[in-house]
Amino acid sequence: MTSKRPLRRRRFRIFRTLGLALLVMIVVGTILAFTPAPSLTATVSPPDRPAGDSQLPWLRTEQRQIVDAMGRRVLLRGFNDDALVSYPNDPPAPLDEKDAVLMERAGFTVVRLGIDWAQLEPVRGQIYQPYLDRVADAVRLFNQHGMYVVLEMHFRLGWSPSNGYSGAPGWAHIDGVPNWNPLPRYTWSPSLSPAAWVANTYFWTSSDWQKDFFFTWKAVASRFRAVSGVAGYDLFNEPLPLPIPPRLFEKYWMWPLYQHAIEAVGSVDGNHLFFVEGILLFTLDTLMVPLHAPNLVYGNHIYEGSLVPPLWNGDPGPVQHTFAVRLKEAAVLNAPLWVGEMGHDLTQSGAMSYVDTLLNDSDDHQLGWAWWQWRESKYWGVRDRAGSYVNMDALHHLARPFLAAAPGGVLAGRGDGVAGRLDLYVDAGHGDFPVLVSWPELTLGTPALSGSCTAGSSWDQAGARLTISLRPGEGCDLHLMRAG
Repeated sequence: MTSKRPLRRRRFRIFRTLGLALLVMIVVGTILAFTPAPSLTATVSPPDRPAGDSQLPWLRTEQRQIVDAMGRRVLLRGFNDDALVSYPNDPPAPLDEKDAVLMERAGFTVVRLGIDWAQLEPVRGQIYQPYLDRVADAVRLFNQHGMYVVLEMHFRLGWSPSNGYSGAPGWAHIDGVPNWNPLPRYTWSPSLSPAAWVANTYFWTSSDWQKDFFFTWKAVASRFRAVSGVAGYDLFNEPLPLPIPPRLFEKYWMWPLYQHAIEAVGSVDGNHLFFVEGILLFTLDTLMVPLHAPNLVYGNHIYEGSLVPPLWNGDPGPVQHTFAVRLKEAAVLNAPLWVGEMGHDLTQSGAMSYVDTLLNDSDDHQLGWAWWQWRESKYWGVRDRAGSYVNMDALHHLARPFLAAAPGGVLAGRGDGVAGRLDLYVDAGHGDFPVLVSWPELTLGTPALSGSCTAGSSWDQAGARLTISLRPGEGCDLHLMRAG
């Protein structure tokens, strides 16, 4: 009988070798993950802002704020809209004039509009112009109603429509990898597909498909470089690190991709803002790498209490903590924070207190945001897909008054969209430019203004904007209330 001892010894040596190799990989990976990353710099063309084809002022960043051509601090607040994003077996909602009119009358100033790489470059190396024309039509619609547009390249979990959600073109896949997952579509399941994991990893770790991604973004930027009503470009929605370990993903792949994307877009368009996001991985924070680029905005998302635990129970602490973390992350970039997505099932008990908490924190930190989303189901949308229902109760909370544009020396307290109130605090050393207040005419009607340092005011009912002129060298508290 042959002795089993040599076989056992060989197995032991094999497992010992594999264990040592795994240990070495863990040690090396940990060292690489926690070694400080060098800063990155993205070079773009100098701004060349023409008059543009909309009435909205050009935007830029200055001292960690978004400002307009007058140097006034600008708050971009509004909604996401997925009307141009593909969802297999679940067509996106249409977009019509009523959407823009309702948003304008509710006082919102921005739409974060998802666009599809899959529809922009369905054939590799060729931009599909009819789809780009649809994007331009949507931009024009919102601009005509006084709202900026942030164009964001929308990826969602499954990498591409062939795996379950929007994202990359069908040609961006790896042959032979099964597209399998055990759960229903339209959950987290598309991210479990081996085909999605492999394609996502290949994209981040290889320059192959990235070249096409930059090519597509350059085509978009070339189309909109002269449009001042486009606030900027949100380069990649919710980067998913796995299976690459977090920290390694951000340091060696995500931030370098942002650098190269900004340089690619900036080679044809140095006129707009560049929005970058953190990773999508539940409550795990993003490893920040200093990225120096003009007009950079940190557009990360906040779903703590909604989609991300701990679920909302009325305690504002976790939400406030998340805002504090996002502000610290933005500070590493020396960039303003803009919350590109936050949302909640509006039919759930306590949803409006969650809305109020998020907007209170946004007011306290003078932050802009885009709610997820405008037109969807009655659960998450303010207007449903059929267009027959508008959640006015939710709008009373979401459409609160705020400072849309203000010179230095003018601050606002928390707006109240239910009672109809906004207090402004004017320092005697305020800037000379007019103050622009967003006042939701749709839900609050006409505002009444009181205060001693105003030189005059004008109310634009259709645009839901109140313009206030201030007396030079005078300070006071201004009070806006619902008239009557």
